[in-house]
Amino acid sequence: MKIFKKDKIHADVVAGHFAEYKKNDIITRRLDGGVQVTFYNDLGRPSSTLTSERGTVYDNNDMEAFDNVVIRSEDSTVVHTDYIKRFDKEKRLWSDTYVTINTQGETIRGYGFESDESLKNYTIFKASGEAEVQRR
Repeated sequence: MKIFKKDKIHADVVAGHFAEYKKNDIITRRLDGGVQVTFYNDLGRPSSTLTSERGTVYDNNDMEAFDNVVIRSEDSTVVHTDYIKRFDKEKRLWSDTYVTINTQGETIRGYGFESDESLKNYTIFKASGEAEVQRR
């Protein structure tokens, strides 16, 4: 399933199983059996990839991912959590669960997370972590 905005691909969604439900003209898509979502930037290039066990895509293209959620950015930032919500209109990722973020030389953990899809600008709430310190 491809999600387009103004004739540009915004996300590509692949799942082992896909079911679509319609109630009062509102469509909800349930995904399971392994989910992979590739997000694209405004230039049409991949910016990050999300994998999870299952997910839901709503009528407005907002999305939730559940169980073993991993998000990898193009610059090697990796986020691990059990739940993430993506707000389509703002291209924003959000979670209120335990999160681990690994970058080169740094590991940050916390409860609660908010970021852009490329994982360049993120905030962790109630954070702790480790970083490599280089001696001179």
